[in-house]
Amino acid sequence: MNRKIIIAIDGYSACGKSTLARQLAKSLHYTYVDSGAMYRAITLYFIRHQISYNEANHISVALQGISLEFRQNENTGNSDIWLNGENVEKRIREIDIAEKVSEVAAIPQVRKLAEKCQRDMGKNKGIVMDGRDIGTVVFPHAELKLFMTADMATRVQRRYEEMKEKKGNVSLEEIRKNIEERDYLDTHRKISPLKQASDAILLDNTHLTKEEQLDFALALAKKVIDGILT
Repeated sequence: MNRKIIIAIDGYSACGKSTLARQLAKSLHYTYVDSGAMYRAITLYFIRHQISYNEANHISVALQGISLEFRQNENTGNSDIWLNGENVEKRIREIDIAEKVSEVAAIPQVRKLAEKCQRDMGKNKGIVMDGRDIGTVVFPHAELKLFMTADMATRVQRRYEEMKEKKGNVSLEEIRKNIEERDYLDTHRKISPLKQASDAILLDNTHLTKEEQLDFALALAKKVIDGILT
């Protein structure tokens, strides 16, 4: 398995894209990139600096002051995102960021910046990247594309359990509303809307464990790397 490929994982929020992407990258000794973390970090910057989403000039100036990078976390073994020299990995997972990130991600200048960074990271291949438009826009020629989904009740419960550990005062209804709003915004935005690439393999993990979905994805990856599946 010497040949390196690009693996693009797209799908709806709260479907476990990041979990699968991390596990897959670790199993293949690939680099994992959480594209969503980039948009969340930019959203955090916009909130902190009260950047108007409707002011093109303000947005352009703001983006010039943003530096994003991923650094290995020695304690967790994961790659954390840093915003202008600050580790914001935990902060960007909070509900106020989740409520705004789809709006920020729909801004053309923001997408242009993020997509350039993402393509630069994939130049040498050997990468697993998850997001909303990785297989359709960022890496349309990725050797393996997966599109993840799950039923709404499962997604709400998964996100609830995740948020409950970090912030105990969230409700199931609050989580459901946020996911439904993000689904609508992600699939209806004019630029790079969320959709399944024509050559992406659907992975519905409603009834799958983390181990089962990893086995499924890893088997596909190995076939592509070995030239069995094209």
